This record gives sequence, C-alpha cells and structure tokens, in this order.
Amino acid sequence: MTGPALHLAVEIDGDGAHPAAWRRAAHSPDQLLTPRRVAQVAAIAENAGFTLITLDDGVLPPGASLDPVGRIGAVERAAFVAASTSTVGIAPVVPVTYAEPFHVSSQLASLDHISAGRTGWLVTEEERPEAARAWGRPLIADAAARARESRDGVEVARALWDSWEDEAVIRSVATSRYLDRERLHYIDFTGETYAVKGPSIVPRPPQGQLVVLGRPDRVPAAQLDVALVEGRDLASVATAAAAAGTPRVFAEVDVALDTPEATAAERVADLERHAAWSDRGRLRHIGPADQLVALLGELSRHVDGVRLHPLVLDEDLPILSRLVLPALSKRRLVTRALPGTSLRSTLGLERPANRFAAASAAAQEDAR
Repeated sequence: MTGPALHLAVEIDGDGAHPAAWRRAAHSPDQLLTPRRVAQVAAIAENAGFTLITLDDGVLPPGASLDPVGRIGAVERAAFVAASTSTVGIAPVVPVTYAEPFHVSSQLASLDHISAGRTGWLVTEEERPEAARAWGRPLIADAAARARESRDGVEVARALWDSWEDEAVIRSVATSRYLDRERLHYIDFTGETYAVKGPSIVPRPPQGQLVVLGRPDRVPAAQLDVALVEGRDLASVATAAAAAGTPRVFAEVDVALDTPEATAAERVADLERHAAWSDRGRLRHIGPADQLVALLGELSRHVDGVRLHPLVLDEDLPILSRLVLPALSKRRLVTRALPGTSLRSTLGLERPANRFAAASAAAQEDAR
C-alpha cells in the first residue's frame, strides 16, 4: 500500500460493461467508433480525476450476441487520447498470445513518447480459438501455454525497452551523429517458441519501463507493476490482494449506479431483458453513489487502487464524476494526477535503472 490515496481507473471500451449497454447509450450506435466519442469519454474521466483509463481490445469483435459490436485497436485509440489529454494515465489492452512481442514493445514505447510518460500496458490473453485463425497462427489452447506466451512477451518487451540506454540518442548536428551505438544493446532472448535479438527500433520510453498491469495468475508477479485482483466480496479481494506480491494492487469492481431517471436495479433489469451481464467473479456494486463511496473506502484498506467497469458509460460515468470522486476527494481518499507527472510517479513507482547501463557500471566498478 502507498498510503491513504486510492487510485481509480475506469474501463472505457465500448458503451459499458453490459453487452447491451448500447441500448441505453446517449448516442446512436454509428457514433461509437468516432474520434469525438473517444475523446469525449476520455475527457470526462480526466476531468473527474481518474488516475487511469483502460481500453479493452482483442483481435475478435467483443461479445457473441446479435447486438451491434465493433472497436478500433486499443493502441490506436490510446494514441489519439494521449494527444487530447494531459494528466490521465492510459493503458491499452494488448494480448501477446499471438502478437509479436517486438512489435508490441515498439508500439507501446512509441505511445509512452506520445503521452509524455503516461502509458501503461494491460496484459491479457486471446482465449477464443477463432483468434488463432484471425492471426493465422497455430492454436494455443492450453492455459499454461497461453501463460507462457504472456510471460515471455512481457520479458521481451521489458528487455527491449532497456535496449536503448537513456543517453543513447545524441542528435548532434555538428557531428552528424544521431545516436551512440555503444549504448544500444542486443537482448538475446531465447524462449520455448521464439527468439528475439533486438535492439528495439524505438528509443527508451520516458518512464524507462511502462507500468505493466495484469492478473497475477496469468503473468508472474515479478513482471507486474500492478496486479488486478478479483473477488465477489471484500474478504476475497483482501485475500487476493495480500497474496498478489506486486508493488501495487488494484481491485476489479463492476458498477451500476442509481441515476435521476432510474435506480441501478431498474437499469440492470432493463438490460437483462436483452442479454446477461456475465459474472466474472468481480466485486459488484448495484445501488446509490454514497454506498459505492463507502465500499471504496473499505477497499482502500486492502488495495492501492480500483478499476471500475461501469454498466453504461453514458449513465454511470457522469454519476461517478459528480457524486463519487468528489466525495472521495473530500474524504482525502483520492488525489489527482499533476500535469507533467508520469504514470509511474503518480502511482508512487520509481523509474527503473536501465539494466544494461547498470551492468556496465558494475563491470567498470569491479575493474577498478
């Protein structure tokens, strides 16, 4: 735990956590994928004081119902949001079950440069068999094999982010030198299914290492900065948080709030007529804003942050902005990110030393 401040993240993919959320959205379905919509939701979250927004993704369309579905790649949306925001952290979901870690590393490093150090990476898996066909890759059906791909993918990405030392870029017009080749390094990774030599094609990210988020049962805790833990009640969340073994822990919470037009229960019942709100094993709050404030206060005793999954973004995000975050701020349970602050700094995480620079310095010291 970092102290009393609770960091709040919110998932802003689609129209909300419920598969039929589009039926209660304030816009027509054809507006979902427009730049204006993406920027509007991100701006609301930033102005409300959220520490982080996350953007779900996958190679397949979300959901399996007849409801209208679709999404633009999370990295592309994150790059657009990064240019239109100034303080909120941005963490796209990027699975490495089939994607090439070298390219994922380059994309995320570029995103960190665009956002001036506000980028995170939420590591997930591609579990559906259709994903392998979409990628044109052999199916990885075994859970252990998918976990291996995530583990190796994160290891490769982290090594590639260090393959350029901080002082590698020179940009000297007088000498016509752009970089110091001695400060670029091969990572020489060899895993069970592939090898990567490197170095990266993108200079080291502003944060040194991006903030990596994921489930500790899918990605080794040693590779994570933030563990996302689940549990249907406070006791389960507290137990999972205590066992996470990561620098920071965020709880996953589904949220449906009372609005001036309808109670949370009425809103859920309305959407349940069309599709079921899948139980993912998360803590779930369905009710008034003040009770959510109390719940988050209880969670602050066990976790460093909470990632909220609103039932319907257009209905729940305004209530979170007007009633929940101000109440938490009044109780000094949350703090706002400051302009010019990296996501690592906001979360109280140190900027890591470059592994190759540190090894070189240690070798020089031993030679003395």
